Amino acid sequence: MEYTEFLEHKKHISNNYGIEPKFIPDYLFDFQKYVTKYAIKKGRCAVFLDTGLGKTIIELVIAKNYIEKFNKPVLIITPLAVAFQFIKEAEKFGIDDIEYSKNGKYKSKIVVCNYERLEHFDYTDFDCVMLDESSILKNFKGAIRMHITTFLKKVKYRYLFTATPSPNDFIELGTSSEALGYMGYTDMLTKFFTNNEDTISPMNIGTKWILKGHANESFFEWVSSWSISMRKPSDLGFDDTEFILPKLHLNYHSIKNNKELIINGQHQMFNIVAKTMKEILAESRATIEERCIKSIKLSENHKTSVYWCNRNDESALLNQLDKNAHEIKGSMNIDKKEEILLAFYNKQINRLITKPKITAFGLNWQHCNHTTYFPTFSFEQYYQSIRRFWRFGQTNEVIVDLIYSDGQKRVLDSLIAKAEKSNQLFSKLNVSINSDYKSRIQQFDKKIILPKFL
Repeated sequence: MEYTEFLEHKKHISNNYGIEPKFIPDYLFDFQKYVTKYAIKKGRCAVFLDTGLGKTIIELVIAKNYIEKFNKPVLIITPLAVAFQFIKEAEKFGIDDIEYSKNGKYKSKIVVCNYERLEHFDYTDFDCVMLDESSILKNFKGAIRMHITTFLKKVKYRYLFTATPSPNDFIELGTSSEALGYMGYTDMLTKFFTNNEDTISPMNIGTKWILKGHANESFFEWVSSWSISMRKPSDLGFDDTEFILPKLHLNYHSIKNNKELIINGQHQMFNIVAKTMKEILAESRATIEERCIKSIKLSENHKTSVYWCNRNDESALLNQLDKNAHEIKGSMNIDKKEEILLAFYNKQINRLITKPKITAFGLNWQHCNHTTYFPTFSFEQYYQSIRRFWRFGQTNEVIVDLIYSDGQKRVLDSLIAKAEKSNQLFSKLNVSINSDYKSRIQQFDKKIILPKFL
């Protein structure tokens, strides 16, 4: 290989690495056909589609195309209990030769497994691997997350599917690019970002890097060169008629904290709005009982409901107060968690107590239209939790009761700010979808003027 050819291969450009689509069934909506064809041709692609727009069937159709082309199995990796939804969706659309494997053994061409069980599989068995709800990776411990990303990087055709592409931190898109085989995370930072230590504004909470001024457009054009983004069909020029969401009611309930806060062993004379993480945790511990009681009262008039909490003591108290609720604990084995989630999905139980980091990704709960939520700084967990109910296919108006103490006001402000930032991200991505990104190299062609003393 010539050195110039070697350099060409090192360029950060986004080519098509996939195959020509052959199987595009008529039952897909027009926008789903468009996304499917784009992704199959791309070969290494991130698909940022909002909840309920058909990511599952798109993944299954992509898998069928690669199976028909190479006759090798395709692996789809999903969050907990979502694998069963893939099996049901495949049955619904007449796609066979699919199975859910818990131990790495399989006989079918489309293999579905959980992230937690990926250790049982060998990457050499697959040419095509898809990560469903890939944003969930941030919820796993370092070893599991590293194993998943390493596994993905070793296969030829790679796909990431999620509804929330890093809404509060643009630079996380770099990890997606790197996993797909495009520009590396560090190279992306150098090209598009500059360091920023300002964390005063709520919009910059947790932000260390911000876009360079000249990169406001080119960054999103670059992201769109290896991804496709859509929150509603009209983002791609299609009709929204069948995808209009019912009304969402966001109710904010502030709980008065009458207890004396103790932070770092020091008794506080006044309870003020918490600012540091230690203050926020102290405020959260001090108001567990009040927030849980409020949550139970708000759920009493709803036959089906989900309690979202963050702490083990919150979960335990909710379970004690609501005898009809079923609690999912992080300490439970994976089979027990799946058993409870399937029972709720199949309407065998009506009340669920869980945490966003355990079950907020990928599950379809359109049969439920009420939930209570204890806010944290994580917008992604909040967004994913709410979209379990408020998604295309929901026939009722959705009621979300957010319960926080008066000292947690800053947490709520941050969540609202991140929601706006998420809207900006999607708007930028959607505007750039059809843009032709080119890596611009500025040529220096001016005559060098030497100082007079030389």
